[in-house]
Amino acid sequence: MADILAELEVRRKDARLGGGEKRIAVQHAKGKLTARERIELLLDEGSFEEYGMFVAHRATEFGMAANRPPGDGVVTGWGTVNGRLIYVYSQDFTVLGGSVSETHGQKICKIMDMAVQNGAPVVGINDSGGARIQEGVDALAAYAEIFRRNIEASGVVPQISLIMGPCAGGAVYSPAMTDFIFMVKDSSYMFVTGPDVVKTVTNEVVTAEELGGASTHTRKSSVADGAFENDVEALGEIRRLIDFLPLSNREKPPVRPFFDSPDRIEASLDTLIPDNPNQPYDMKELIEKLADEGDFFEIQEDFAKNIITGFLRLEGQTVGVVANQPMVLAGVLDIDSARKAARFVRFCDCFEIPILTLVDVPGFLPGTTQEYGGVIKHGAKLLFAYGEATVPLVTVITRKAYGGAYDVMASKHLGSDVNYAWPSAEIAVMGAKGAVEILHRADLGDAEKIAAHTAEYEARFANPFVAAERGFIDEVIPPHSTRRRVCRAFASLRKKSRPVPWKKHNNIPL
Repeated sequence: MADILAELEVRRKDARLGGGEKRIAVQHAKGKLTARERIELLLDEGSFEEYGMFVAHRATEFGMAANRPPGDGVVTGWGTVNGRLIYVYSQDFTVLGGSVSETHGQKICKIMDMAVQNGAPVVGINDSGGARIQEGVDALAAYAEIFRRNIEASGVVPQISLIMGPCAGGAVYSPAMTDFIFMVKDSSYMFVTGPDVVKTVTNEVVTAEELGGASTHTRKSSVADGAFENDVEALGEIRRLIDFLPLSNREKPPVRPFFDSPDRIEASLDTLIPDNPNQPYDMKELIEKLADEGDFFEIQEDFAKNIITGFLRLEGQTVGVVANQPMVLAGVLDIDSARKAARFVRFCDCFEIPILTLVDVPGFLPGTTQEYGGVIKHGAKLLFAYGEATVPLVTVITRKAYGGAYDVMASKHLGSDVNYAWPSAEIAVMGAKGAVEILHRADLGDAEKIAAHTAEYEARFANPFVAAERGFIDEVIPPHSTRRRVCRAFASLRKKSRPVPWKKHNNIPL
């Protein structure tokens, strides 16, 4: 037995080394951690249980029979994050470039199947050169099997992708189907076709960073939900995100201890809205002052900044927040912001996360670029997402809520449960200037009459009371009491049940 145990330890040591000391040193020289180091940082200390440590590929072509490293380029297993179960796989770039083979794919699929079966999130750490060329179609089949698992797990368990190195070709479509994608600045990239192929086909000269780096995907394409400075920061922030999420669609989001009174009065909110209706203010200030201990985890911070999405806690309960940002484009809705918010609303609805909507929206962004780009269909995505949501919905209108954008932003008419407005709210078809120019076109040459008409319109419509009279606003509240009222609203909705007609699935305007 002693000999067998000694052999086991030798084999384990060999497997833990991956591609060997030299390749590990190269990985470190690039500022990257190894696959196992990443898992150690992600999970609670000592909680990792590994599966498939000795799995080896079965390929024989191109001399592969003589190169069969244990683990086959991916470390898989389960562990805990703050005591809660998660499944994880981490591709090992030191072993054959982390390339995906038939057995590599089987290891990932096994972990994903277990996650769905046992109701726990999956975190995939991607650092791979793509499909293993030596295995041909077997490698492609492995990718397709992973893709199918991503689809089947969607809406069942949270799926989080960390891009911590290259992710190219077909490999990008697995992260693309997960709920969240995070990247590491300067050491990760994603693209379907690399710079060399792009140059050959289109004559465009572009670097890997320009084509698919973290900045590109967080600011331009919206493929990634966030980017971090290094591996350590990324893994720490993913632990923080997991703390907000339920383990599966069979469970409610976690409830954390909190030390912030739900009845806290925030007097500074009474002066948050400027006297000048055209002057911006920072909606994040309101979010942070509502949240327990000011803790807010923002999603897609660098894309479509005219809308804010993310997670906070109220009385220890996870709440998703969607908020117009007056600091950027006056908070208008456009193609990008509608897509961003719709995706987030649908995620929250999948996993029973209540949604708080903070509204200050002057309308949809006008222009040929928006119309030609399909703002009608893209705007309908957000409308559809709110309309189909069955989770508790609470809305607070802080200032402008004009036109169709008022309807789209979780209005009472779309099914929002509790709708509050601040006294500064203006709920109308459009702003006073535009309305007067249409209603009193004949008086446009007379400045005095136009001023009188504008004052009359503002007195009649630039307030929340017309909507409140019709029951579209449940209560007009002083800003300083917003946290208390929102907390009480969500507390009253914890047992909400909204039946919907049977359907195989809906047909959201993609």
